[in-house]
Amino acid sequence: MFKIRSLFGLLALCVATGIVWMVFASRGSATIADGPNLSVRSDVLGSQWVVRDENIPAEACSAIEGEVTPGLRKLVRFTVMTPNTGNQDIFVGDPNDHVAADDGLFELATCHNHYHFRHYALYELVNPSTGQVWRAAKRGFCMLDTDPNPVPVGGVAPGPGKFRSCGAVGIPGNQGVTAGWADTYRFTLAGQYFVLDGGDGQPIVPPGNYIIRITVNPPFAAKKGEACPNRDPQGLCHQLPETDYSDNVGTAAISIPEHPGRKGVGPLAGNNEKTVECDHGCNP
Repeated sequence: MFKIRSLFGLLALCVATGIVWMVFASRGSATIADGPNLSVRSDVLGSQWVVRDENIPAEACSAIEGEVTPGLRKLVRFTVMTPNTGNQDIFVGDPNDHVAADDGLFELATCHNHYHFRHYALYELVNPSTGQVWRAAKRGFCMLDTDPNPVPVGGVAPGPGKFRSCGAVGIPGNQGVTAGWADTYRFTLAGQYFVLDGGDGQPIVPPGNYIIRITVNPPFAAKKGEACPNRDPQGLCHQLPETDYSDNVGTAAISIPEHPGRKGVGPLAGNNEKTVECDHGCNP
């Protein structure tokens, strides 16, 4: 009887292992697009945020570009990871070449004295009860291979990363996201926050439950004379070509307290990593 039970137990374990493997395999292969494809890691967004009081210096480019009044501000900081789950690279190359071609992909950020990618991601803080939306302080993006993306999350197995340099004015860069890699904007970087106390000219965000909504390669309606590099099935413009524009949004639920203090509230409460006033990877 003991041997029979052991055999049944071993069989059950094998079946369970096979089911788990198939689930992970299907999750990975089901999201592999035949071409480049950007998405947003909602799991990372939901596990890396903090509401806290933080001093914003007057010389901070995020304050200047985001029109944030310097001083002690109530913020929510957050991390955004945007993987390429397709089987082809997203190639951008040297920003200087795009500026010379005047194709509208980049604009000069005078505070940082380098080029910012336009329309790479849209950061929104949403009140789910009223639909009211607040904008983040971040204005500039640079596409890099920062993290290999796990296959069970979606995409191809990551090989060597190719894109490592933002570049600057007159300094060649090489931007993009390799298939199987992700472009991560950590919560410590410039502008990775929403101002909650009205210190950026927006309405005060009352305590309560909110949604952080991130849209990568967001749709936009081209203004007169503005380039429209790629169109989706609805006719809206996107800066980057993708196989599937329907999976470009990631969300996370957060709770904003009345008095978070300097230690903060959220998954990253008490984190004392130093914030930096650079857009990405502290490149020039």
